[in-house]
Amino acid sequence: MSTVRVGVIGAGNMGADHVNTLHRHVSGAVVTMVADIDEERAATVADAVPGARVTAAPHALIDDPAVDAVVIASHDTTHADLAVAAVQAGKPVLCEKPLAPTPAECVRVVREERHTGGRLISLGFMRRFDPAYTELRAAIAAGACGSPLLLHCVSRGVSSAPGATDELSVTGSAVHEFDTVPWLIDSRIEEVSWHAGRSTSTATGLRDPQLILLRTADGALTTVEVFLNAGYGYDIRCEVVGERGTLALTHPARVVTDAAGARSLGHPADWRPRFADAYRLELQAWIDAIASGAPSPLATADDGLVASAVAEAVITSMKNGGSSVAVRVPEV
Repeated sequence: MSTVRVGVIGAGNMGADHVNTLHRHVSGAVVTMVADIDEERAATVADAVPGARVTAAPHALIDDPAVDAVVIASHDTTHADLAVAAVQAGKPVLCEKPLAPTPAECVRVVREERHTGGRLISLGFMRRFDPAYTELRAAIAAGACGSPLLLHCVSRGVSSAPGATDELSVTGSAVHEFDTVPWLIDSRIEEVSWHAGRSTSTATGLRDPQLILLRTADGALTTVEVFLNAGYGYDIRCEVVGERGTLALTHPARVVTDAAGARSLGHPADWRPRFADAYRLELQAWIDAIASGAPSPLATADDGLVASAVAEAVITSMKNGGSSVAVRVPEV
């Protein structure tokens, strides 16, 4: 397969960004179709790609003979059904996180994929392709700081999306760390607890910031701070404290401003500038694997099930006053 014809479901910020990246920055791919329940919005996104068609019916996109592979970037609640439909159609699918809102729904997706006898689902945990995170992982594996003892992960945004809740802070933001931490230190998350103290006055409808404690099988502890309404910018941090030293992500800003007696660095307004390279590299790796028939190097549906099980344990802790909760991954 020389060119992979891709259909993108969802024309919001995430879907539009995928269409732009596939069209402008990924070789061997062509976007042939865009689907969204708001067909006008789909048309606006598709206008940037010559020849791309639009539909308001995502299942029509999946079944279209001019679509070889599918990107699912629609609302979280649609992911499971659309992933199952793509698998049943025999088409590779890159599903944005989460795989599904609950572990039970994830199990259904994983079972369907296994029933087909092949691996068609890739999950969009793009930090696995971020140059900074991949370098950090390599340094940990090389023993640069000794055995990891503590990890400190920070995820801050400018403001929360309308309708954000305590639970959505976990399933929409903290879930990245539930995949990243085991991937970084090669140890599964076994126990969690959730905590919230004083909330910022700018938060509406949720407790913000939140602090989550993770314990992995190797005994290391991880703190996860999620602060959706930090205000000052989009800021992602990760520090690993080991037996012989520490490792940490550096600030991704490329420009330093010296003016008025002060030095300053800029912060991106959202995730797109910070993780542009990660999304580009992830999509290119996905397309290359499809074109060559090689296994996808992206996170798997099983990885999505595990992350969902961790999120469910965190939400259970949230509802039980912050008590420690064991992570239980359902049998498939």
